[in-house]
Amino acid sequence: MFTKILIAEDHESSNFSVQKVLEELQIPIVDHVYYCDDALSHLKKSLDSESFQLLITDLSFEEDHRKQLIKNGRELIKSCKDLDPELKVIVFSGEHRLGVIDMLFNELGINAFVRKARSDSKELKKAVEAVCNHETYISHDLKLPVKSMNTLEFSNYDIVLLKLLSDGVLQKNIPQILQERDIHPNSLSSVEKRMNAMKLALTVKNNEQLIAYCKDLGII
Repeated sequence: MFTKILIAEDHESSNFSVQKVLEELQIPIVDHVYYCDDALSHLKKSLDSESFQLLITDLSFEEDHRKQLIKNGRELIKSCKDLDPELKVIVFSGEHRLGVIDMLFNELGINAFVRKARSDSKELKKAVEAVCNHETYISHDLKLPVKSMNTLEFSNYDIVLLKLLSDGVLQKNIPQILQERDIHPNSLSSVEKRMNAMKLALTVKNNEQLIAYCKDLGII
């Protein structure tokens, strides 16, 4: 089991809840902070002696009188992983958009995602145990939806197309914008082919439904 864990959570009740779970797991050293900047600072200091093995963090942190360089959990995870690539990360958040959760695993390399909900303490305990055993973990009610997202992997190119459509750009005018930005492929046929592939994969009938669906997922 882990011996040294860092908690980054700005809500006192949630912070206390995580601490209780780790107490039940008999983790010897648990440090907790309410600000992202403090979390990174604590991690830096730990590298000089006994480094933290696991970071448990929320994604959203409310702004207050104290100015922060790191604004949210995503930035914190990236900064911490850049500093210590071996650091394990569990995200404990109320986020429910499947696209966002999927990207946390694919782009930031998190090890587990636990959604704040009923029985989240049990889920968090399972997540810590799973990550300790070199496994990934997703809250039970999110497992199947997130796996189904893998049928379509959204590339940066896809996201550019979706954002342009979301901004009101007509599909027939997208190639010109792609050419101006030197983005390839930029022919109308290429754009149409990719848009149709996304609609087919997500089983939607038109661009309006595609944009609405991707917004719900958190892709755009």
